Amino acid sequence: MGITMRSLANSLGRQQMRLWVPRASTRRPPLAIQTVTPLQRYFAAQSPQTSTNSSADTHVGGSTSTSDTPPPSKSPSTSRTSSSPIPVTPISSVPPDWEENPNYNISQFSQLPHSNFGVNQHMLINDEFKEALRQILWQFRAPIRYAFAYGSGVFPQSKASPTPSSATSIHSKAPAAVEKAQGGNPKMIDFIFGVSYTQHWHSLNLHEHRNHYSALASLGSAAISAVQDRWGAGVYFNPYVTVNGTLIKYGVVNLDTLCNDLSEWTTLYLAGRLQKPVKILRDDPRVRLANQVNLISALRTALLLLPPDFTEQELYGTIAGISYLGDPRMSLPTEDPSKVANIVGNNLPNFRRLYGPLIENLPNVSFNDSKCSNPDWASDPSANVRLAQDMDPVKRGNMVRRLPKAFRSKLYFQYQSKFQIPQLEFNKMLEASKDDDATRINRREGGGFERRIANQPPEDLRGEIRTVIKKTIGWPSTSQTLKGPITAGIARSWRYMREKMAKSREGKKRASEEAKEKSKAEAKEKEKNA
Repeated sequence: MGITMRSLANSLGRQQMRLWVPRASTRRPPLAIQTVTPLQRYFAAQSPQTSTNSSADTHVGGSTSTSDTPPPSKSPSTSRTSSSPIPVTPISSVPPDWEENPNYNISQFSQLPHSNFGVNQHMLINDEFKEALRQILWQFRAPIRYAFAYGSGVFPQSKASPTPSSATSIHSKAPAAVEKAQGGNPKMIDFIFGVSYTQHWHSLNLHEHRNHYSALASLGSAAISAVQDRWGAGVYFNPYVTVNGTLIKYGVVNLDTLCNDLSEWTTLYLAGRLQKPVKILRDDPRVRLANQVNLISALRTALLLLPPDFTEQELYGTIAGISYLGDPRMSLPTEDPSKVANIVGNNLPNFRRLYGPLIENLPNVSFNDSKCSNPDWASDPSANVRLAQDMDPVKRGNMVRRLPKAFRSKLYFQYQSKFQIPQLEFNKMLEASKDDDATRINRREGGGFERRIANQPPEDLRGEIRTVIKKTIGWPSTSQTLKGPITAGIARSWRYMREKMAKSREGKKRASEEAKEKSKAEAKEKEKNA
């Protein structure tokens, strides 16, 4: 036919690299010449193959592939981390009400609000490493509709070790691309698989990979799906399994559960993971839409927690810390206390790619740094530019009103008690603020109640929001952890706990050493100035 499926997918990927601009105020005729910011130019110059759906794993012509026939592996000689920069071209406007009435029943990528919608969610990684991750997915015949890899096994949270780690045997026979990407510090790679039918998926996977499961599998797929869906956050993890010579952990979640958490923040368990850079390996239009809502909600929440002026690292650190606020592991010796700082400090360009386009299109926050006058600032991983937000209570009230539904309801109840609002009056207020009425377009603008919340002293508002975050995350995360010995088995759960405790000790030791070095440096500086 003169054209291969791969070249067709690559072509589709190039079309999707034009940035999403969601504000109605940015509307222009399709052929008009637009002003392009350095941030937009930087993102548009990235590789279309590594940022959008460009392989047989993802949609071609609007459908998601679940075929059991794997795509051909790329030859190392043709692998690259980026391709030639593409021109920044004008884009048509996004419907101004896309966030007011998102349609979570879509099944085609063409039904998204814009052809480039959500392209910021796709992180750039080495092509060979990306292909090695995708080949792992093809070892599962049970249909995976959506998949992403995440965590320190994909996005390093520390500098690469100059010498090979003593843990090089963690992978039995990993592809060279995996070993190279992990830089002498091999780690288990974490995945999340989004599936349409939980019990059916586990039934197929049990037949193919019985050794991935604990003794619970002897009760059949019905028992597994019941434990998954009814306990915790709706995720079933199989840790410490080897696929393609690579040690992995994968969690299985129903797509409805995933989309619900992303759009409403019912548990923040998976929404929190996707608020940080992840590598999407198979995409789904419904999840992409819900995740864009999740990301802009995380940005708004962080702005409510921050002062008028702040840095990029403070912003991204606040966002990355949302999902850890109520996590019981953070109060136990099972997590590195510097985890959030490590995630942000070693992945600033990825956070910038994830949130930069959203920052540029929110009306109440902007980059406010002289460094931004440099056309190349966005590509500088060492740049930590300053931002400023408008503290006008009307605009902040609008942000409160646009928080995810389940999360917003909890915040409202906090302030009902605080303001001592009578229940009848409060019920009428909640009814008037409903945003799920399909018969009308509700602009979700803050009213008197939201402005009253936004007018509270900053520390008071931050405290209430943190309390709601902890209430949202606390029990789902705790119960998810408690079901670990049942789903993973006692031996693998104990191994996981030991490794987490070791990381916690290493983190505390490293933090102590850094504090001592800082103290010495400050003492020397005082001596010089004396």
